[in-house]
Amino acid sequence: MGRIVEINEAIDEIPDNSIIAVSGFNLLVAPEYLLLKLFEHYKETGHPKNIFLEVNPIPTAPNGVLDSIMKEIYNDPDQDFLSGILVTYPGWSPYLQKLIQENKIEGYTWPIGTASWFFREIARGFPGVITKVGIGTFLDGRQDAGYLNDLAKEKKRCKVQPIEINGDEYLLYTAPKPNVAFIRGTTSDEIGNITTEREGAFTDILNMAQAAKSLPNSGIVIAQVERIARFGSLHPQDVKVPAPLVDYVVIAPKEYHKQSANIQYDPRISGEIIPPAKPRVPEIPLNIRKVIARRILLEMVGIIKKLGRPILVNLGIGVPSEVAAIATEEGIQDYLFTTVESGPFGGVALGGPDFGASIGPFAIISMADQFANYEGGVIDAASLGFMQVDRHGNVNPSILPGRLPGPGGFPVISFGSPRIIFAGGFTAGKRDIRVENGQLKIIKDGSIIKFVNRVYKIVYNGKVGLERGQEVIYVTERAVFKLTKKGLVLEEVAPSVDVEKDILAKMEFEPKISPVIKEMEKRLFLAGKMRLEEEIKEALR
Repeated sequence: MGRIVEINEAIDEIPDNSIIAVSGFNLLVAPEYLLLKLFEHYKETGHPKNIFLEVNPIPTAPNGVLDSIMKEIYNDPDQDFLSGILVTYPGWSPYLQKLIQENKIEGYTWPIGTASWFFREIARGFPGVITKVGIGTFLDGRQDAGYLNDLAKEKKRCKVQPIEINGDEYLLYTAPKPNVAFIRGTTSDEIGNITTEREGAFTDILNMAQAAKSLPNSGIVIAQVERIARFGSLHPQDVKVPAPLVDYVVIAPKEYHKQSANIQYDPRISGEIIPPAKPRVPEIPLNIRKVIARRILLEMVGIIKKLGRPILVNLGIGVPSEVAAIATEEGIQDYLFTTVESGPFGGVALGGPDFGASIGPFAIISMADQFANYEGGVIDAASLGFMQVDRHGNVNPSILPGRLPGPGGFPVISFGSPRIIFAGGFTAGKRDIRVENGQLKIIKDGSIIKFVNRVYKIVYNGKVGLERGQEVIYVTERAVFKLTKKGLVLEEVAPSVDVEKDILAKMEFEPKISPVIKEMEKRLFLAGKMRLEEEIKEALR
């Protein structure tokens, strides 16, 4: 049973060369105090050293504890604290990215959902995760296998290998079993039962604890909490990690137990207070981001009308994350059940380093269970951002030379969703593109081409998507493309846009052209509501 101890008593039990699983979706359930004290103990005693971290996606935010630790070890040429890391989103830690890019530690990356399932599979004695996610992408063992640097390619501590089962192709993701787990909750009772009532999510904390405690080498679990309750006072259904799976409980100071990066505590995020059903929102300014978000929403409204019911969706970071606010502005938020990778259903998802938290969710489930909704196609649709698209419909959302944000949840969501709306600006770089009088005015276009002959890294494979029967479109402020077996087809063009000058001349390849190119709906480019609420009600009568 978990014992409530001073932090050093718990850290003393961690041996050198440990594999440490650490919870944390950005700062949601991130045990920052445990990480801080682990590193301080190393600096004072030289131990534990040569640790390997398994984090999902990353337990930090800009200037957070983990990022500060990475800065220190980056500037210490003799550091032997960290030997490597398996991380699904290193984007919030510039110094972690530097350590990986300069080959100072082993760097591996997997999708968020796959890493979540890894802890569950290891806990039940399996070698790793068997999945189709990643086939034909940079995660595939026949491409980069998720290796982020040469040191990882040499050590191969984490692997992604193609395998065959009954004549069908899968990938097997394997990594070392953790012997230590750092997890976080809100409350522990006197024997170590852990609850999460003030957290914005509970992610993988149970599975991480189970993975660390499982055979053949049963390890230790250390839980960070903010308060202690009497044994018997916690409701059994509120306990997320039972006491027999916890060895030590540490009470953290308030500054190392924030609900998210910029929020110490908001009861609406943890679902303790549900905000009004129809929150008042200021009208969002009409610009190209709003045009793109509106076009995504129009596509989703089409799905609602086709299915005759509200739909379950995932909205990725970037422009897609703004769709929920547009839906609220239009009064149709009740027809669009949004989900966030960390576990929330509904509410208004926060962005930036607070991503993972939602204001007023109606349910919060584990991260592994949430990703089952994505991988299994339980959701009806997803909208995800893109950085590059090629002639085959392959998508690279974030990876470029010298840039290492990681795949996040993108590979699983894009693989499993039956309908995908990739969305983003048509070009990148410094631009002056305006929405005026129902038209798109390109005063100065971006100099960076995003529709390229070949994406730098394939993170979504268009051929695999078509084979799975996915419906895929690509939405920009000036054009909409559809993915077909012949490649990308230009289907829609914004009002006043010249196809040759503003679209084809700004692509590295020539797409197929629909026999009848439609004009993007005028209402996308006009101020005021698009009257979607009336449209849906009429269709669903």
